[in-house]
Amino acid sequence: MREIKEAPVTPLEADENLTDVIVANAAQAPDLPVLSRPAAGGGWEDVTAAEFLADVTATAKGLVASGVEPGDRIGLLCKTRYEWTLFDFAIWFTGAVTVPIYETSSAEQVKWILSDSGAAGLIVETTEHAQTAGSLKAELADVKNVWVIDDGAVGQLHEAGAGVADDEIERRRRTLKVDSVATVIYTSGTTGRPKGCELTHANFLGLARGASAIFGELVTEGKSTLLFLPLAHVFARFIQVLCLVTRARLSHSPSVAQLLDDLQATKPTFLLAVPRVFEKIYNSAEAKARGEGKGRIFGIAADTAIEYSRALDDGGPGLLLRVRHAVFDRLVYSKLRAATGGAVEGAVSGGAPLGQRLGHFFRGIGIDILEGWGLTETTAPATVNTQARNKIGTVGRPLPGVSIRIGDDGELLVGGVGVLKGYWNNEQATAEAITDGWFHTGDLGEIDDDGYVSITGRKKEILVTAGGKNVSPAQLEDRMRAHPLISQAMVVGDGKPFIACLITLDAEMLPGWLKNHGKGDMSVEEAAKDDDVRAELQKAVDDANTTVSKAESIRKFTVLSDDWTEASGHLTPKMSIKRAVVMKDYAEDVEALYAK
Repeated sequence: MREIKEAPVTPLEADENLTDVIVANAAQAPDLPVLSRPAAGGGWEDVTAAEFLADVTATAKGLVASGVEPGDRIGLLCKTRYEWTLFDFAIWFTGAVTVPIYETSSAEQVKWILSDSGAAGLIVETTEHAQTAGSLKAELADVKNVWVIDDGAVGQLHEAGAGVADDEIERRRRTLKVDSVATVIYTSGTTGRPKGCELTHANFLGLARGASAIFGELVTEGKSTLLFLPLAHVFARFIQVLCLVTRARLSHSPSVAQLLDDLQATKPTFLLAVPRVFEKIYNSAEAKARGEGKGRIFGIAADTAIEYSRALDDGGPGLLLRVRHAVFDRLVYSKLRAATGGAVEGAVSGGAPLGQRLGHFFRGIGIDILEGWGLTETTAPATVNTQARNKIGTVGRPLPGVSIRIGDDGELLVGGVGVLKGYWNNEQATAEAITDGWFHTGDLGEIDDDGYVSITGRKKEILVTAGGKNVSPAQLEDRMRAHPLISQAMVVGDGKPFIACLITLDAEMLPGWLKNHGKGDMSVEEAAKDDDVRAELQKAVDDANTTVSKAESIRKFTVLSDDWTEASGHLTPKMSIKRAVVMKDYAEDVEALYAK
């Protein structure tokens, strides 16, 4: 058994809570812009620390006037936007608990989360969301109020709470202690019903203070980020808190469709995203270069960036490499940095493995991607790389206040400041997941001699072939998904004579690839059967196979004519594959792979 432990930066006081951050910001730096939001007349406007406190307080007063009591659970169903953060803190100022819900959730999912949490109210973004809530009203008697942001909920609450005294809000927020539950976040539920993770004010405050200490100048006052991941996800939620703790300016982008424009307008200095976003940036740039007849130049530029980054870890680049890198910086890298707003110094990546090649490429073009790892149950980051200590290919070292242990079976266990209080209304699940303060993550991993953690697979996703070989699908799948033609890949072979794979095509990247390879227009269904497309996919499979032994390698694959999405029910909101659902829906395709 191996273990590594990082001491916390500062101990938390018993009566601290997240509302103190907003009060302290307004008292110590009232005129400092801590958020930016779209202005009514177009463009963006800053929100100072004093203005944000006033907005939060006025909104909290309206919630109090509407009957919200300390300890109540309040559902929040909304895209990533300023109002999400506003309502999150306003709920805390009333002494209540936020229950986030993905805005893409089905009526059945909304019903389960609201009923299981016993929510007393619901904040939604659109009238469509309100209609969904209305259809469930008869089954959700505890939900007394539904506030609709697009129908003017913020203004209505400000008006309704005009008669609530400041002292009442102060009393309410002081009911919260450091170990009080701040939020109940429901896991994505790749198997079974989602469970509600009880995360406390201590979880967020302790981790945020630790992260601010190790990130140094990357996340601090004067820096900024554009948040575009769903705030219903713990990763984005943690960054929201981190920004307000460090006073780095926070902006929100609700849609990938307007992300590029928002990046240009807000010019963030750091970003957070999942690996798929960085894969898309790379693949799109490569496809564009090939379409312009500059594919060879881009390939050399990419190899140079990777070589340059690797050299940084091995004595530094030589003169010729530095000259070559400088040339490509003017021709290629500067344009890629400009697409992110031109000011990005670094990014934090989580949710899935990034891959060494991609990590070295982005560092080589001037954007450090700091890979981290964690789960909802660990309040997002348990480990993370930093600019000062970045070992590409790992997920970094534990954050201050976090301990990591390798179990006898290779499972990663997490202890310390980030571990959830428990699962809401589910003592059995809590007892099964947490033993002597250690949370059993279900992930398999290793700790190297320098204390850096690497993820090697998922305990529950291990496949055992008919020959008795244990295979971890993640390593193969992550490698294949980096290919521009591949949207999703799922390795199969449990109880079978060999390993095989289901592949779906990326409909966005397919037309560009077809054009660059002299192919005519082709539907996804047609491309799935095309020999040239399949030959290209075979290259991706062969590349993935280089990372495993022969017994673990993919022998056959099939290309599906449709993709897996959250809407189709095959992906969770954080884009994890629901393996049991895929195996059920595509059972015939799997069996066909093993037909004689």
